[in-house]
Amino acid sequence: LAERVAAISPRDVLETAAGTGIVTLELVKRLPEASITATDLNPAMLEIAAKKVTGSNIKWQPADALALPFADASFDVVACQFGVMFFPDKLKACREVLRVLRPGGHFLFNVWDTLDQNEMPAVVSALAAEMFPGNPPDFLRRTPYGYNNVEAIIAVLREAGFATVKSHRVAKRSRAGNPRDAAIGFVQGSPLRSEIEARDPARLEAVTNAAAEALARRFGKGPVDGAIQAIVFEAS
Repeated sequence: LAERVAAISPRDVLETAAGTGIVTLELVKRLPEASITATDLNPAMLEIAAKKVTGSNIKWQPADALALPFADASFDVVACQFGVMFFPDKLKACREVLRVLRPGGHFLFNVWDTLDQNEMPAVVSALAAEMFPGNPPDFLRRTPYGYNNVEAIIAVLREAGFATVKSHRVAKRSRAGNPRDAAIGFVQGSPLRSEIEARDPARLEAVTNAAAEALARRFGKGPVDGAIQAIVFEAS
């Protein structure tokens, strides 16, 4: 995503849902002369990001993507890495992006493709469903891997006012040092944890262990490597 932003040669970049600064760091590397404003709804995540990513051209600011605290026509590019699917009102968020973009500006963002195209979370999601058959915790399928209907997303962008929208799929590999690290990430490091604890808090570790075993059966007991796929959108 940072490479795509850099190819536009923007002067002013806004990043929404910046989280702990993973993309921000890549933007800083590629755009040392640009002004970068990195925002997130969660100030604590930005505090972590600010400790990892330094530079005189970065500004960190808590902000709601549905009500951006910036003047009209303030940025050349707005970028969002795997955050759009979490916005409660996606049309409103897209309209806010268009408002703060200068004429001819670009909105670049990624979403995950379906679970079928993302092997490790698919294994974990299926395992969680097996362990709670009467009330499966389906956060992974519903949210991070549930917003990928290209036609519907393009329709929202056009309704928001974007004239040109391009999209394409990008296939990569996801790696972890071992199955348990991957299991902890998906089970305990995402809102799937809250859904499991809402059903039975005493079973969180059991689900984590079972997910690690399922990943080991699929990918081996050493370093694990699975397919991932995202969809990149560019609107202007």
